[in-house]
Amino acid sequence: MSGSTVSITANPAARRRPLVVGETKTNNIDFLPNEAQINGGDLAINNVIGNDKLAASHSKDKPPFHSGDYSTSGTQLGLSEFEARIAEVESFLKTTVKMIQVQVEVVDAKIENEVGGLRREMDKKIDAKSVFLESELRQLVARNEELEKSMGELKAVGWLSKEDFKKFYEELKKQQGSELGESNVSLDKIRTYAREIVEREIEKHAADGLGRGDYALASGGAMVVKHSEPYMAGKGSSWFLMSGRSGIHPDAVKMLKPSFGEPGQCFPLKGSRGFVQIRLRTAIISEAVTLEHVAKSVAYDRSSAPKDCRVSGWLQGNDIDLAIHTEKMFLLTEFTYDLDKSNAQTFAVLDSAASRVVDTVRLDFVSNHGSSSHTCIYRLRVHGYEPDSVSVMTMEY
Repeated sequence: MSGSTVSITANPAARRRPLVVGETKTNNIDFLPNEAQINGGDLAINNVIGNDKLAASHSKDKPPFHSGDYSTSGTQLGLSEFEARIAEVESFLKTTVKMIQVQVEVVDAKIENEVGGLRREMDKKIDAKSVFLESELRQLVARNEELEKSMGELKAVGWLSKEDFKKFYEELKKQQGSELGESNVSLDKIRTYAREIVEREIEKHAADGLGRGDYALASGGAMVVKHSEPYMAGKGSSWFLMSGRSGIHPDAVKMLKPSFGEPGQCFPLKGSRGFVQIRLRTAIISEAVTLEHVAKSVAYDRSSAPKDCRVSGWLQGNDIDLAIHTEKMFLLTEFTYDLDKSNAQTFAVLDSAASRVVDTVRLDFVSNHGSSSHTCIYRLRVHGYEPDSVSVMTMEY
């Protein structure tokens, strides 16, 4: 039945059934309705039916739209306009966002292009600057090498030390002939004296570098009369290449000539031990001997320089082919050639031989500075003075 309801309620006043012996007590409630409840339900149903009929009869006299219906329709119209506005705004926002996105992409592309151009320009400038700096660095390295070379040459020359200047000053005061005070020695006098020393050194250099007579000079009449086996690299046995008197190699004379500091202008002997025997230009009382090797500044290899040496002398006489009498030979000097010193090193004759006359000397070297194949003799000099004939006869006999 339309619009009717049925209400069934529990009877609160329902009577409880008494417990039977042997049953368990429970809280079950008897829901069976009584007569009043049933009558009341029918009355409620009839009231609902009557109300529905009354509402239907009234609806025929009223207009189709009442105030409640008009309010609901207006609200729906307002919501539709609001939703349309929202859709319009959303469309506008979407369009705006798309335009902004396009503009941002254009700006990004332009910025990237500009940045790329700047980057390429900077790379070119950096490359050009790098080339320039590299060129400058090479020039700086070259200048530094030149400076180091110049400093090395200056160190090799050797500057006047404080002690040397004191000696120089004392010699200047002695040359003046009296003990002069420092205030009495003018700068002009010091310059004049220094100029005289330089001129003497230049004259010494012109005089064979030492300013001492050399009686073993080939141009003065000295000669090589014997030597150990020479060294001729890549030319087979050196003994087959010898020519001249008594098996003397033609290059042996180089030991008795100035080499002028040129590398290779020497006489090489095989191995690290050997000897050379020289007939002097005349009989002398020897004072010193000088052994020369190529200078360190121009040498390719100095390992072939002789190291431990011994020089002996005796009076051979006119017949140079005679055998040497060992009792006539005596030691003039022993020395070690030092590569860290000057290329021409002079060694004094021993006191025991300072008054004895010699016309023949022999250089024996028993080691060199590292070469196992050969030893080079650039030049050997013998210094001394000629005695008078009476003293010579006295010394001989």
